[in-house]
Amino acid sequence: MPLRSTSSDWIPEPNKIVTSRDCLDIIYRDTHLIAVNKPTGLLVHPSLVDRHKKRSAMTLLRDQIGQYVYPVHRLDKPTSGVLLFALSSEIARNLSAQFSEKQVIKQYLAVVRGYTALSDTVDYPLKEKLDKMTDRRARKSKPPQPAITKYHRLATLDLPFCVDRYPTSRYSLVKINPLTGRKHQIRRHFKHLSHPIIGDTSYGKTSHNRFFLNSLAAGACCSRQPRWRLSTQLPENLLYWKRHSTMCSGR
Repeated sequence: MPLRSTSSDWIPEPNKIVTSRDCLDIIYRDTHLIAVNKPTGLLVHPSLVDRHKKRSAMTLLRDQIGQYVYPVHRLDKPTSGVLLFALSSEIARNLSAQFSEKQVIKQYLAVVRGYTALSDTVDYPLKEKLDKMTDRRARKSKPPQPAITKYHRLATLDLPFCVDRYPTSRYSLVKINPLTGRKHQIRRHFKHLSHPIIGDTSYGKTSHNRFFLNSLAAGACCSRQPRWRLSTQLPENLLYWKRHSTMCSGR
C-alpha cells in the first residue's frame, strides 16, 4: 500500500504564493509519475517523529504543482536523492507493490570512513528500531530481522589531516544496493563494519563528521539513485571525489 498521508482532502489554495525556497527540483514528470531531487534535511511527508517540522517534500511538491501527490517510498531525512511520487492512488498502489516485490533496484552512493573491501555483501540481521511516538504499540520482543546489503567501492581518498588517532584520514566512496529494507539499514550496516557514513549523526563518528562539515562544507554524504534513467546532479560533497580521489578498478 502507498504511504498514508494526513491530507487526502487537500484542495489547492488559489491565492497561495509558492516561493523559490519552497520549490523542489523536478527531474521527471509524466501523466502518472513525478520525481524530484530531495535535498538533505527534508522529511518525505509530515511525521510524528519530527512534529515541529512542517515542511516536507510531499507538501512542498503538492503546493508547487497544485495537485495532490502520493509518496511510494521513503528516504531518510539526512539523505538526498531521487524521490518518486505517484499522481494517482492507483499508480501509487502499483508502484508500492513493485517496491514490496523487490522489482525496484535501490542504489545509493555514500562516503564512509576508512578503506572498505572492494566488494562485499553484509548479511547481518537487525533488531527493529522502535520510535517512542509512532511505534508505541509495536511488539518490543521481536527478534532481529534478516538484513542484507551489497556494496562496491568506487574510489578512495587519503587526506593529510589527523582527525582521529592516525596521522592521515582515509575515506571510501561506495555504491550500495540494499536487498532488504530495514530501518536505517545502510547506516547500521556500515557502522557494524566500522566504516560509518560521513555525516551520519546517529551512527557515525562525530570527529569525522565535524571535519567534513568544517573543511568541505559537507552534509550527510549519502545519495540515492534509482536504476532507471532518473538521476540528479551529485551533491558538492560527492563531486569533491571526482577531483581528488583514487578511482578503483574492477567497477
